[in-house]
Amino acid sequence: MRTQSPCTIKLERRLLHISFIVISFLVACSRQPLYHEPSLMGSEVVINADQLRSETPVFFTVRYRGKNINFFVLKIHDKVLSFLDSCTSCYPSKRGYQVDKEYITCRTCGVKYPLSDIEKGVGSCSPISLAGHLQDGQYRIPVSRLEEAADKL
Repeated sequence: MRTQSPCTIKLERRLLHISFIVISFLVACSRQPLYHEPSLMGSEVVINADQLRSETPVFFTVRYRGKNINFFVLKIHDKVLSFLDSCTSCYPSKRGYQVDKEYITCRTCGVKYPLSDIEKGVGSCSPISLAGHLQDGQYRIPVSRLEEAADKL
């Protein structure tokens, strides 16, 4: 039986440690984030528009047929808008977006968009618009719209 040198043992341990870190990172980064469930009234998701701060997205998760449907709502130029936490090109990764001050950044490809211009939807990695409407100070999104979007998440 052949013995290994102390240098070889150190190298093997270091490689094992690095492999563990890389695998842990990949598994952690591939998980879809989970957010708070929004309020439901009948067949609509209801969000109090007065509690939204300008250019600050609020993320939510709705469960539908075993899938998590993530979306966000934000106020831009006195309008309330909603988008899926997904884009037209990177949605298979199920990683969504992260907010970095006045930008929203795709967690998959790293493309950044200014929140102030998010409504324009320029580029293939821009968030997918989600139809909703304001009614009596509440932003309402039909649950059926979220269910239709389940294949994009």
